[in-house]
Amino acid sequence: MIFLNNIACNKKTTLVVLAMLFVFAAHARHVAGGELFYKYLGPGATPGTNSYHITLRLFRDCASTGPLLQSENVVVGFYDGNTLVRTLGLPLTGGISTIQLNTALIPCLVGNVSVCYQIALFTNTIDLPINQNGYTLSRMGCCRIDNISNLSSNNVGSNYVTFLPGTNTLPVGNNSSPEYKIKDTTLVCASKKFNLDFSAVDPDNDSLSYSFCEAYTAPNTGQNQAPPQILSLTSVPYAGGYSGTMPLGPDVTIDPVTGIISGTAPPAGQYVVNVCIAEFRNGKQIGYHRKDFILKVQSCDIIEADLPSSIVNCKDYTVYFENQSTSSSILSYKWTVGDPANPTFSANTPTLQYTYPDTGRFVAHLTVTGPNSCVGTDSTIVMVYPGYKTAFSVQGDCYLRPFQFTDQSTAKYGTVSKWQWNFGDPNSNAATSKQQNPSYTYSAPGTVTVTLISQSDKGCIDSAKQSVVIYSNPPLNLPFRDTLICSIDTLQLQSTSNGSYSWTPNYNIINANTATPFVFPKTTTTYQVTVNNNGCISKDTVRVRVLDSITVKVVPDTTVCLTDTFRLYPVSEALGYEWSPATGMDNPKLKSPLFKPTASTNYRLIANLGKCRDTAYTRIIADPYPNANAGADVGICFGGRTQLNASTNATIFSWSPNSNMLNSNTLQPTVAPGNTTPYLLTVRYDTGCIKPVIDTVVVTVYTPVKVKAGNDTAVVVNQPLQLHATSNYDGDSTGTTVQYLWTPASFLSSANIPNPIATFNGLNDSIQYTVTATTSAGCIGSDKVWVRIFKTGPDIFIPSAFTPNNDNKNDILKPIPVGITSLLYFNIYNRWGQLIFTTHQIGEGWDGTYNGTMQPPGAYVFTAEGIDFTGKKVFKKGTVVLIR
Repeated sequence: MIFLNNIACNKKTTLVVLAMLFVFAAHARHVAGGELFYKYLGPGATPGTNSYHITLRLFRDCASTGPLLQSENVVVGFYDGNTLVRTLGLPLTGGISTIQLNTALIPCLVGNVSVCYQIALFTNTIDLPINQNGYTLSRMGCCRIDNISNLSSNNVGSNYVTFLPGTNTLPVGNNSSPEYKIKDTTLVCASKKFNLDFSAVDPDNDSLSYSFCEAYTAPNTGQNQAPPQILSLTSVPYAGGYSGTMPLGPDVTIDPVTGIISGTAPPAGQYVVNVCIAEFRNGKQIGYHRKDFILKVQSCDIIEADLPSSIVNCKDYTVYFENQSTSSSILSYKWTVGDPANPTFSANTPTLQYTYPDTGRFVAHLTVTGPNSCVGTDSTIVMVYPGYKTAFSVQGDCYLRPFQFTDQSTAKYGTVSKWQWNFGDPNSNAATSKQQNPSYTYSAPGTVTVTLISQSDKGCIDSAKQSVVIYSNPPLNLPFRDTLICSIDTLQLQSTSNGSYSWTPNYNIINANTATPFVFPKTTTTYQVTVNNNGCISKDTVRVRVLDSITVKVVPDTTVCLTDTFRLYPVSEALGYEWSPATGMDNPKLKSPLFKPTASTNYRLIANLGKCRDTAYTRIIADPYPNANAGADVGICFGGRTQLNASTNATIFSWSPNSNMLNSNTLQPTVAPGNTTPYLLTVRYDTGCIKPVIDTVVVTVYTPVKVKAGNDTAVVVNQPLQLHATSNYDGDSTGTTVQYLWTPASFLSSANIPNPIATFNGLNDSIQYTVTATTSAGCIGSDKVWVRIFKTGPDIFIPSAFTPNNDNKNDILKPIPVGITSLLYFNIYNRWGQLIFTTHQIGEGWDGTYNGTMQPPGAYVFTAEGIDFTGKKVFKKGTVVLIR
C-alpha cells in the first residue's frame, strides 16, 4: 500500500486536492484510465525485425462494483497506417497494486474525500518487422465509468493508443516511448486552484512537448474486444463547453514544457482527460504518446497560505499581495511586509496593497487561520526596483543574410544580465538565442514576430516584440514608375535601397551607377534599375514618356450658383499647372482645384511639362440663389385650419405636401392638417442659378382636449358633493395650462375650478353639469355629468329583480347608495344561506353566477351596509328575484 503523506496545514502547500478518477461504477463500468507504452529491447530473432516490450497500465477505482482488473483480457492491435497487421495478447503481470491518499495527514482539509484506486500491468514482448510507416498500437475496451461530467452521454468505451516510428520518421536509431509518472493521488477541490504534475520520463532523453488532446472511444460491445481490421480513431462525445483541447473548461491549461496541469478546477464531478506527448529528436518530431485518465474533482477545501516564491516590482514602489489559495474556509488574515522603515506594520485584510518607501529586498509573511484552530503560513521575497524596460533594434533585409539584433534594454537599478530571444522563424525549432546582441539568418522570406525577454540582476523581467519583414530581395522603393517629360528637358530618376546600383539602357543617362541618375531621352524609354546587396538582387523599372509639345483644354464659359463649390477638370498631359487669379480656389497649382467664387470671374490656366507649355481661358458666371421664406411655424387645435404666409423672389415655387391645402398655387395657402405636418416651400429661378432652394414651416396640431367630468351619481338634500374634472393636459410637461368652466353654476362653490363642491336644497330632482376645459392655446373640450337628488335621508336602494341575459339591460344587480360615502359590504345569499357574492366597491354588482356557474332563477337574500356623509351607518336587508 502506498500513501501520499507530504501535505501539512502549517506549511505552504499546493492545493492539489484532486484525485484521478473514478466513480462508484455500476455493473461492468469500472475502467478509470489507462496508458499503452513500449520499450525497445534490441534486434529481433529474425533479420529485419526489432524486439519490443509492450505494456498496458490500467486503473480501477477501489470502490467500483464492476469487474476486477484480473478479469481483463488485453489484446493489442498493431496497425500499418490503419490496417491491422499483428495482434498481441498481454497477460496480467505482477498482480494488483493500490495507491491511496491518506487524508488523516491533512489536518486542514475541509470535506469528506476519498482517493484510492488499483493499478494493473499487462505485458508481453513482440518482434516487429522494420517498416517505413511505423506502427500505431491500439487496445480497445468497453467500460469507462458512467456519469462523466464533460461527456454528453454515458456508455462510452475506451481506446488506448501510442505510436512506434518507422524509417520514414526515424531513419537511424530506435525508440522507446515515454512513460508517464504515477502521481495520481493528487486531490483537486471544485472551483479551487490546483497544480497536477503530469510529466513523463523518456528512456531516450528525447525532447517532450505536452498538450491536451481528444480521448478516443470504442464500441461498447464487451469487456474484452478483439482489434478491428481497420483502425478508426473516434473521439468521445464531449459536452458543450468542453473538448479534447479544453477537457476541464477554459480555466485549466497544461504547460507544454513541464506537463504541469494548472488553473481553477471545474465544478465537482468526473472528467475524462487525455494528454498527448509530441516526441522530438534533433529538432524533428518522431512520434507521439498518450495517457487517458478520469480526473475526480471533489467538494473540498484546504486552509492554507499560498504566496509566490518571489514578487518583483519593476514599475513603481507599490506591491500588491494576495493569497493564491482559493480556500473559502479562511477565517482571518495577518500580513507583515518586512519594511525596516515601518517594522510594526500589519494588516488583516484578504488582500494588501503596500507602498515601500525605497528600493530594496524585503520578506513579507502571511498567516491565515481556519476552523479547528488550523493555521497556515507562508512568506515571499519582495524585490522593488522600478525603472526597468526591455527594447531592441533590428538591422537586416534579405533572407539567407544575417539579421543583427541589438539589445536596448535599460535598468535604473542593477544591470541587464539575461536575454532570451525568439526570432519567430516558423521553419525552425531552434530560432532562439541567449546572447545579448545575436544575429540570425532566416531561410525563407516572410513577416515574423521577434520577441526579447530580458532580466536584470535584481530579478526584473520585461518583454518586447517587433514585427520584422524578411524580404526575398532587398527592398527597393521608387517614388514613381511612369512619368512624362518634354523632349527638351532633363529628368532626375530616384530610388531608395541598400547595395550597388546599375541603370540600363545606357541611353542619354548621367550617373547610371547611382540611386539618382539624370536622363534626357528623345523618345519614350523604359529604364531598369538593379540593386545588388551582397548577392541579394532587386530590380524595378521607370517608364519615361517623351512629348515634343503639350496642349490644355478647359470647359467653356459656364454658370454656377454663388457660394457653390466645384472642380474643373482640364484635359492635358502636363505635370505642372497655374490658375489665375487665385481668388475663390483652394490651391491654384492643382490641376483641378476646388472653386468657390464670390463673383463672376475670368480664369486663365497655364499648363507646363518642363519647358513645354500651353494656356487656356474660361469664364465662371456666379449667380445668386433665390430667397425662400416659408413663414413662421404655427400651432392649431385639432380640427382647425390656418393660413401660411410665405415670400420669395423666385419665379417658380411649389408646396409639398399639398393635401388638405387650399390655394396651393399661392404663397398664402390655407391648410387643415390632421396631425403635425412640415410643409416644404421649394423655389427656383428659370435662368442663371436654377438649383432649387427649400424652406420649411411646421404646423403643429395640438392633441385634442379630452375632459372627464366623472361618473353620474346620486346624492341627498344638503349632502356636499365633490365634483372633479380632469383632462389629458393636466400636468402637461410643455407648460400648457387649462381653464375649467362648469355650467350651470347653480349650487356650486365655484364654477371656474376643476373641483367645485355642490350642495343641493331639494328644489331639483336632478341636474346635468357641463364642464368645459380650455387650454392656453385656445383648444376646447367638454364632458357632462348627471346628479340625481333624493329628498329622503341617506339610503341604499336595491332593485327588486334583475335579468342577467347579456342584453345589456338590467344584467347586473348593483346597490344604489344615496348619501353614502363608503359601502361596507353588499352580500348575496342563496336559499340555503350560502354566501355567493360580496363586494364593498360602489359601482360593482352581482352578474348571477357563482364560481363561474350561472345560478338558477328564484329569490335570493341580500344584506348591505354603508356609512353616510354624516358618519352614521345605514343597513338594508331584503330579497331580490333573479329572472332568466
